[in-house]
Amino acid sequence: MAAVAAATMRRGARLAPGIASRIMGFGSQKPKSPFTRHEDLIRDHDPGRGHSSARFYSSFRQQKSFSGAAHTESKLKGKLSLEQLKKLTEDDEISTVVVAFTDNYGRLLGKRYTARFFLESAITDGLHACSYLLATDMNMDPVPGYRFASWQLGYGDIHLVPDLRTLRVASWLENTALVLCDVVDEKSHELSPHAPRSILRNQVKAAKELDDMVPMGASELEYFLFQDDFEEAKEKRYHNLKPVGWHREDYHILQGTREEFFNGPARRHLEASGVPVENSKGEYGVGQHELNVSYAETLEMADRHVVYKQCLKELAESLGVAVTFMAKPDVTQPGSSCHIHLSLWKKGENIFQGTNSVASVLCSDEFRWFLGGWMKHTPEMMVFYAPNVNSYKRYCVGSFAPTNIAWSHDNRTAPFRILGSGKSLRIECRLPGADCNPYLAFSAALASGLDGIRNKIEPPAPFEGNVYQADKLPQIPQSLGEAVELFSSSDFARTTLGEDVHHHYTHFFKTENHAFSQSVTDWEKNRYFEQI
Repeated sequence: MAAVAAATMRRGARLAPGIASRIMGFGSQKPKSPFTRHEDLIRDHDPGRGHSSARFYSSFRQQKSFSGAAHTESKLKGKLSLEQLKKLTEDDEISTVVVAFTDNYGRLLGKRYTARFFLESAITDGLHACSYLLATDMNMDPVPGYRFASWQLGYGDIHLVPDLRTLRVASWLENTALVLCDVVDEKSHELSPHAPRSILRNQVKAAKELDDMVPMGASELEYFLFQDDFEEAKEKRYHNLKPVGWHREDYHILQGTREEFFNGPARRHLEASGVPVENSKGEYGVGQHELNVSYAETLEMADRHVVYKQCLKELAESLGVAVTFMAKPDVTQPGSSCHIHLSLWKKGENIFQGTNSVASVLCSDEFRWFLGGWMKHTPEMMVFYAPNVNSYKRYCVGSFAPTNIAWSHDNRTAPFRILGSGKSLRIECRLPGADCNPYLAFSAALASGLDGIRNKIEPPAPFEGNVYQADKLPQIPQSLGEAVELFSSSDFARTTLGEDVHHHYTHFFKTENHAFSQSVTDWEKNRYFEQI
């Protein structure tokens, strides 16, 4: 654990005022035990444990809580109304508002506003950013070939409009609030169809228009935690990183306790920031963990997902460790998934429940058709579940990640696992990895399932037994290149997204795949440098 202490010492100067001195004092002493190694940092980064922000949360909990809607009350802790933000700004409790949207990769991009100017300007006028943010690669380099934004078009502005229902405290940052934005076309004042959040909004609208249905969902994120900090991990080229743990820790309480210096504050920060947490647990890999938040309407769930990832990354940064949501960060370890759960509701009732019996599942016609459509369109929409080259390394036999397309009741070898009964009946899809963009993953699932309902697509027969051993089931795409070709040639994807948006994401995924094809990997050098 000395590596963790050393990492925090190196990063002291970049942390919030008052933290650096305590880190330096902590770093000069040998930690008493793995359980106390981050106690000084935790005091500064855990709500209720002495951080200046914690004083706000103490008073915040004594006030009425408000929803993300601009003027209505809610019981969800951490969400803010405009009135409450104004009061907290006047009292110098909130001084900064992070105003952000999600790019194609699922990253938050945006600006930091003073709370005063946000209230004076951004809530009425929105803000502007360069259009290239939806037409860039991972390294923020402009990519030619997009219709939406290009050098020829001058890379003009996009208009970002804060969705005040998402206004919340960012408790892991000092005196900070956060709001998510929709991307709006400057001329038409309609949602920009290329933005990931817009795509999900359109599918939620489609469910409403089809039969007044409300999609409800959840995403289960997994991640690996390392003792190295992000900067050190980069300097080491991400080789020989030391996990925070040394046992495979699935449901392992002792190993989980060793990681509470990170996961405990993560749970509490999310709870204090409008992201209600159910639980966390050790996962199947060494240093791997899962933290689950409560299900919600799918747009709200996707918003929670991106706030969750941002919180954990920035918490790791402040604690001098590293967290990764890569689908497969290490060939010797299992991958990190993002299982998504879906059901459709109407007038407060889950319409998946019914009296039809299919493989011991009592369900409705809509359940069957939704499942049938979701399964049918899986191959051609796979890029929205597995968007990166690395995503496909996760799909290994015996790894709890799927390899063939099938459905089954409570069977973790199947990509479509049916869970619950009655009001809790839902479909769990085990295809997405932790690297997915939640807006795109939920969009693909909803579009496919709704098409199943419209066209009464029946699912195949349920599979019983070990899906890994089945030799007559269709396989999931084996690489990003294969998945992109299926997406590119898909009439369903083109019709669902519109021709222009379909071209946009075809180009995006082809660009990502091409970047990998032009690289020289460590595997190639290790295999061929001397021997060939």
